[in-house]
Amino acid sequence: MRMRLVVAFIFLFFVLLLSRIYYLSIKSNIYYEEMAKQNAIKTRFLPPTRGLIKDSKGKLLADNDLGFSIAIKPYLNIKKQNQGLLDEELFVLSQTFPDLNVTLLKRNYIKEDSYYNQDFIDIVDFIPYGEMIPHFSQLNLRENLQITPIVKRRYPYGKLASHIIGYIGKANLQDMNENEIAKLTNYTGKSGIERYYNEILQGQKGVREVKVDAHNKEIEEISFQKTSSNDISLTIDIQLQSFLSELFADNAGVAIIMEANTGAILAAGSFPEYDLNPFVTGISVQDWKELSNSPDHPFTNKMVNGLYPPGSIIKMGTALAFLNSRSINTATEFYCAGLIELGGRNFRCWNRSGHGDMNLKHAIAQSCDVYFYEGGLKVGIDQISSTLGKIGFGSKTGVDLPNEFVGTVPSKEWKMQRYKQPWYQGETLNTSIGQGNFLVTPIQVAKYTAQIAVGKNVNPHFLKEIEGELDENTRKEYQIQDKEEDELFNVFEKSQLPALREAMLAVTKQEGGTAYRFFKDLPLSVAGKTGTAQVVGFSQAEKRNIREKDLKYYSRSHTWLTSFAPYKKPQYVVSVLLEHGGRSISSGELTAAIYRKMLAMGYFNEN
Repeated sequence: MRMRLVVAFIFLFFVLLLSRIYYLSIKSNIYYEEMAKQNAIKTRFLPPTRGLIKDSKGKLLADNDLGFSIAIKPYLNIKKQNQGLLDEELFVLSQTFPDLNVTLLKRNYIKEDSYYNQDFIDIVDFIPYGEMIPHFSQLNLRENLQITPIVKRRYPYGKLASHIIGYIGKANLQDMNENEIAKLTNYTGKSGIERYYNEILQGQKGVREVKVDAHNKEIEEISFQKTSSNDISLTIDIQLQSFLSELFADNAGVAIIMEANTGAILAAGSFPEYDLNPFVTGISVQDWKELSNSPDHPFTNKMVNGLYPPGSIIKMGTALAFLNSRSINTATEFYCAGLIELGGRNFRCWNRSGHGDMNLKHAIAQSCDVYFYEGGLKVGIDQISSTLGKIGFGSKTGVDLPNEFVGTVPSKEWKMQRYKQPWYQGETLNTSIGQGNFLVTPIQVAKYTAQIAVGKNVNPHFLKEIEGELDENTRKEYQIQDKEEDELFNVFEKSQLPALREAMLAVTKQEGGTAYRFFKDLPLSVAGKTGTAQVVGFSQAEKRNIREKDLKYYSRSHTWLTSFAPYKKPQYVVSVLLEHGGRSISSGELTAAIYRKMLAMGYFNEN
């Protein structure tokens, strides 16, 4: 019995041994062959060149400068046999390019040099093509240096349209974790179109497979898949954009010029603007502080991130709410004595003497506040806030710029949710004339004006065309989608829009209209609405950055003028906000000058 057990054990042992030998020699052969193949084949992902950004006529708004990066072989600092080689290479570079900071380059190299790093270490991000070419052959012969062709983003127009175009900057760790292209290029879109369309502009990576020997030296190229890039064209006309920038001069604010029917934006600016180019490689601390501390907020894209009370430009929307209630029609009159008393408080009209009897047309043309106070009390805040929300206030327009704000349309529900307080009738009066807690963005105002002009939903946008090989899903994702007309205005509301447009025409073309003096001699039928937005106050941080002598200016109200033309067949919307009423020009003068320029450029085919 014992002998049988011993024999059985020996037999089992040999079976297991033979099984293991079979596995190692045959079954594992495929695995180790694959491992050997991976050791012999090196895969390198190639960074794509970022796509170009063009204006509507093909002029370059963002392109790429050709240059070279410089990297140094690893282990020159940590291996004794390489002692002195790092300093030698840095000395050669300093003699070739005297502007390089050798101390900083050495510090950055040492930080990355380790036994775990087998790749060349980047130390110089960009040397312009013209500076490198005279020295390229000589430097390329040095085995410890690696000279690689590279491109750097360039913005030919500097600060022009800066808030639209945006800029790219160094990718952070989160960018690299979320985006493999950013990991390859070390750059990503940070603001504006560069950020919104980053997925398209960054292009697609290339792949190169090569066979290497034991010393990591390339022997043979096995496969190569080239990179690809996508360009985009915008709707803006850089010539008109340039005029807009010159016209604003030292004034702060926003201007938007948009096709009324399509929402295509021809020119738009958030002023003051700033030069985009320094942000590509990194702006200096001093310049950053100067821009950040400016009370005119040049970094803020006021088109989509500026929140302002709409003031009287909202009165067409409020009037539509009145008409929707069916308790007020276009002929209904309210008497304006210059103020209305409510709860022991006087709510005044801007005309302290009063306007007398006012119907809808005259109330909009002369911007009578009392008419809207009386109408607001009669109709109530529920009807007003509902109509204003329906036509786009308190929600995003969908414009293709990042981080669009929604603003605030005050209502009973909004106040209770935010402040846990009941609604008061005095707040209805303030909301009716666009004051109080009512906040809008300039892009919302442009959209609102276009919708009144053409009677349908309008989608503001900057994208004209994507040029490149995109998959169908990505192309559809960024395609501007038109919405059906009936999604915005019902049949009754559409029937009331002509009365609102006629009232807006009276603002500019009827004596007594609040913008009559600016447009009376303009050979174009412009319909518009003026407004004033009160400045509530400053934060302590803002107050520290304002000189005492400038406090009076920064306390002045902002002024609006939103408009469309021609009156009978609307083609374009022009919406202007001048912060603090403007330093050197009024919103009326600025708007009239824009229309004159557009006439001279041939934008209008009829009056």
